[in-house]
Amino acid sequence: MNKRFYRLRTPGGAPVSVRVTHDADLYLAVGSGGRRMYLTPEEAWALWRCLSEAVASTGQPPSWIRVRITPTKR
Repeated sequence: MNKRFYRLRTPGGAPVSVRVTHDADLYLAVGSGGRRMYLTPEEAWALWRCLSEAVASTGQPPSWIRVRITPTKR
């Protein structure tokens, strides 16, 4: 497996991206990418669970979030 990138921009233009390496390491970047965080798969699952519950408590998801994200090689 090569590196895969998953990207989405907020309506305000802030990019959010996740890179998955061939070893299943994950790197999360928010904003211009200067703030990158390494996550193990276990940490990423825990973050996903906490974020999904926290964000769901704020109300219904916005329409712009309902898009398919296709991974890219770069």
